[in-house]
Amino acid sequence: TMAHSKALLVLENFIDGKFVPCASYIDSYNPSTGDVYCKVPDSGKEEVEAAVKAAKAAFPIWSSKSPLERSQFLNKLADLIEHDLEAFAQAESKDQGKTITFARTVDIPRAVYNFRFFASSILHHTTECTEMATLGCMHYTSRAPVGVAGLISPWNLPLYLLTWKIAPAIACGNTVVAKPSEMTSVTAWMMCRLLEKAGLPHGVVNVVFGTGPKAGEALVRHPDVPLISFTGSTLTAQRIVEKSAPHCKRLSLELGGKNPAIVFDDADLSQCIPTTLRSSFANQGEICLCTSRIFVQRSIYSEFLKTFVAEAKKWNVGDPSDPAVDMGALISKEHLEKVRNYVKKAQAEGAKILCGEGVDSLALPAGNQKGYFMLPTVMTEVKDECSCMQEEIFGPVTCVVAFDTEEEVIQRANNVKYGLAATVWSSNVGRVHRMAKRLQSGLVWTNCWLVRDLNLPFGGMKASGIGREGAKDSYEFFTEVKTITIKH
Repeated sequence: TMAHSKALLVLENFIDGKFVPCASYIDSYNPSTGDVYCKVPDSGKEEVEAAVKAAKAAFPIWSSKSPLERSQFLNKLADLIEHDLEAFAQAESKDQGKTITFARTVDIPRAVYNFRFFASSILHHTTECTEMATLGCMHYTSRAPVGVAGLISPWNLPLYLLTWKIAPAIACGNTVVAKPSEMTSVTAWMMCRLLEKAGLPHGVVNVVFGTGPKAGEALVRHPDVPLISFTGSTLTAQRIVEKSAPHCKRLSLELGGKNPAIVFDDADLSQCIPTTLRSSFANQGEICLCTSRIFVQRSIYSEFLKTFVAEAKKWNVGDPSDPAVDMGALISKEHLEKVRNYVKKAQAEGAKILCGEGVDSLALPAGNQKGYFMLPTVMTEVKDECSCMQEEIFGPVTCVVAFDTEEEVIQRANNVKYGLAATVWSSNVGRVHRMAKRLQSGLVWTNCWLVRDLNLPFGGMKASGIGREGAKDSYEFFTEVKTITIKH
């Protein structure tokens, strides 16, 4: 009915400082109820063309501003988002299915911090200089923004990961065409409403909503977009590499993980178990850094497993807007189906499901019966070559297996195509350093998880991506370096 469609939120593209309606729209669902709650533009070539044109036109003015001027803008935007933190958190929770608590304490504060961090770091970069006295020459480097940056962000941490790209891109003097996931576009649209307030020149940040195959592809293939930063699946990244190859684009790809947690018999289980529960099930297991393979040394294996399962069963799954809830809904019906199928497949391959999917029943509030919920699921007796130990599930599913020696666990931990993050639990310093050195992983956490210093490189090895992000790394990615030689 017409009355019903009026209640739906209808998003519009943000191009050249204005909201622009789109010819066609896609439905976006509230994962906790299964209802359509929002219409997202189904943009394609034309919309991307208009956005790139605006970004290209804004580039000379924006890139000629000083780092300090750009920094002031970023700080202003951070203040505005922080001022609306509660509204952003509620929107993120409703749109993505994550708990209101996680959105309030992780997603939105981090989005604010992304702007503040790059507002500060852009003021502190230096360039290199060398001298060749015998030839009477000096050399120095200078860095300049690249141009129009194409930024494609995923649905698991929508504003958090979008701002992690926008902030360094514009801090360095580039202009932007961003495409958030069509499943979680609301907070990006809310941010667009603040760009005007913050006084950002028109065309510096443009946001085009739509699907990967339509809007994403048009952006990746556009000849006037020299640089693409993407966070998402390895499969999509392969397409991006192919489509951008004819233009030799500069790429930063942050992809999936099949991250191991390695628990030695000298681990402090009072710290290890609560943290490993979080690293398995936080944000419904929908974080590229989640641990989904837990290797436990045999002498403490049964003790670990018993406690871990008992604690996992205490996780409260339900309405994400309820502050008492520990885990919300998965992003979509299709994704829930995919995650469930992994559990079914593991069972068929001989795995034992100790809690969660298919073992325990899930009681949901009346309004959430049609939502995409799943209990934290722990499996054991899973062979290393099984799909659940090789492929990224991206849901609240973790496999716990036993190991005997350090040497053996390194081989097994490295025996996947991914290499994003690893977690080691041990009180033996020598062992920690040995493990850290040999694990094929862009990040290694010891006796903690997801503790990040944004100054330092972030990214993965192997199928987990190309490039690194961080203060220095993002600056290098978003600028072109030039070497200048002067003979005097």
